[in-house]
Amino acid sequence: MEKKKLVIIGSGPAAHTAAIYAARANLSPLLYEGFMSGPSGGQLMTTTEVENFPGFPEGITGPALMENFRAQSVRFGTVILTEDVKSVDLSKRPYHIRGTKTEVLAESIIISTGATAKRLDIEGAGDGEFWQKGVTACAVCDGAAPIFRNKELFVIGGGDSAVEEAIFLTKYGSKVFIVHRRDELRASKIMAERALKHPKIEILWNSAIEKISGDQVVKKVLVKNLVDGKTEEKEAAGVFFAIGHQPNTGFLEGQLETNDVGYIVVKKGSTQTSVEGVFAAGDVQDPTYRQAITAAGTGCMAALDAERWLNEMGIE
Repeated sequence: MEKKKLVIIGSGPAAHTAAIYAARANLSPLLYEGFMSGPSGGQLMTTTEVENFPGFPEGITGPALMENFRAQSVRFGTVILTEDVKSVDLSKRPYHIRGTKTEVLAESIIISTGATAKRLDIEGAGDGEFWQKGVTACAVCDGAAPIFRNKELFVIGGGDSAVEEAIFLTKYGSKVFIVHRRDELRASKIMAERALKHPKIEILWNSAIEKISGDQVVKKVLVKNLVDGKTEEKEAAGVFFAIGHQPNTGFLEGQLETNDVGYIVVKKGSTQTSVEGVFAAGDVQDPTYRQAITAAGTGCMAALDAERWLNEMGIE
């Protein structure tokens, strides 16, 4: 079985940045970019216009940005396997990685499999409907888009994230509705007070969006009151899911320390996980920022951490 100094699992900004740095350090990285587990390139593959990634003053589409990342990885010698990782055995080193087609041994691993935004099964919100045509799960990423400017926007959720996203969207929308299934927010007291006092935010209590409609982009939502069952159609330019993310760590089967939500825990100031020689980068270990640029930054960190660790272990 082939043995590699470094295997990278993932295909987003963190994975490819790690691959670029590792390849330039002559670590000959092998990268599993996935296949059935989701679009290669991560969440950016479902993003239309990216306007906040440095170096692209006119903006760039998510898929085009990830094509650039991938091409740069390949240019420096990264070997990419288009298959999923089914399991990883972290009980002893070298670590045994099983893909759908191949098996390899790895002296070190960088896990950068990201996190998937949770979405509700609402008519009109799915892929092929209005997803990324007014329906999104990242206000910070997409809220400044022209289609949302001076329009009424809807945020689904009731926690701190929902309130934060709603407040952020008030910079762009004419009004922001928080749609919550209960009669009180789950957010912290201070965040709830900010939402209640904000002049551009209205909370739709005991409510749920039943349908999203429009033409090329979102135009209307159908809101149902869960107490009396009445429905009301409202003008809308955007619907933002703010109900959390699910880190993509199922294949690890609990072999790494995670927080209570499932994000991989890394040592402060580094990308080192609870298992020696295993590093984590990108959204899989970041419940706070979740941006392409921060993912790329931690990908760089992970490659440098892995290189130093391999040198310390005398692995050449």
